[in-house]
Amino acid sequence: MDLGLKDKVVIVTGGAKGIGAAIALLLAQEGAQVVIVGRKATDNQKKLNEIIQAGGRGYAIEAELNNPENSKKVIDEVLKAFGRIDGIVNNAGHNDGVGLEKGSYEGFIESIHKNVVHYYLLVHYALPALIASKGSIVNISSKTAEVGQGNTSGYAAANGARNALTREWAVELLKYQIRVNAIVVAECWTPQYEQWIKALPDSEEKLADITSRIPLGNRMTTAEEIANTTAFLLSEKSSHTTGQLLHIDGGYVHLDRALANA
Repeated sequence: MDLGLKDKVVIVTGGAKGIGAAIALLLAQEGAQVVIVGRKATDNQKKLNEIIQAGGRGYAIEAELNNPENSKKVIDEVLKAFGRIDGIVNNAGHNDGVGLEKGSYEGFIESIHKNVVHYYLLVHYALPALIASKGSIVNISSKTAEVGQGNTSGYAAANGARNALTREWAVELLKYQIRVNAIVVAECWTPQYEQWIKALPDSEEKLADITSRIPLGNRMTTAEEIANTTAFLLSEKSSHTTGQLLHIDGGYVHLDRALANA
C-alpha cells in the first residue's frame, strides 16, 4: 500500500535506536525525508547511513532534548534545511527508574524533562509549520501510565502526560485539521529492553514469564510493528483518526491475562 508519504518531512526523536530507528527506516522506505534527532552524532549517522544505503533519504541532528533550549534549535534547523515539517514522531525517552520511596525531587523533575517536556516543546515550536502542511503528530507512549510498573514514578507520570497531551492537542488542533494520536507500547523487544532483561539474575526465566502473559502469540511486540502503525497514523490513509491511544501490544494491557495460557 502506498501511504502517500513520499517527500514528506518527518521528525523522529530517538530515531537512531530501538523503536525510533524502526520508525525512521520504514518512513524512509515509504519515501519520506526522515529527520533523525538523537543525543549521539555517531548513532544518528550510523542509522542515517543505513537509510541511505537502502535507497532512502534522511537528515540527522544531534540534540540532547533534556535541555529545553534544544527543542527550538532542532525545529529551526529542520526548517532551514527543508522549509517545511509534515509530521513529528515524539519517541525519545528512557525508563529511568525514578521511584517514589527512593526517588528525589531532582530525579523526578529530570525524568519529566527527559520523557515529556520535549514532546510539548517540539510541537510548540513546529506548530506554524504543521499548520501550513496540515501535518500529523504521533506520540509514542507506554503502558506504565495505565498499569503501573513499580519504582518508576517519573516515567509513569511522563507517559500519563503524553496520553493527556495527545487528547488535548487533538482537540486544540482540530481547527487546523492536524491529527494527533498516540501508540501505547507494552512489551516491545528493543536493545534497551534486551539490556534490562540481561541485567536480571534470572533473565531467561523472567523473559519467558513476560512473554507467556502476552495473549496474542505469547511473544514480544516488534519495533517494526510499532513502526507500521506509526506510518499509517502519519499518512492520509488514517485521515479520520485523531485523539486515539492505540495499544499495539498483542492484547497485553486490555485482554484477560488468563487468555495467554488458554
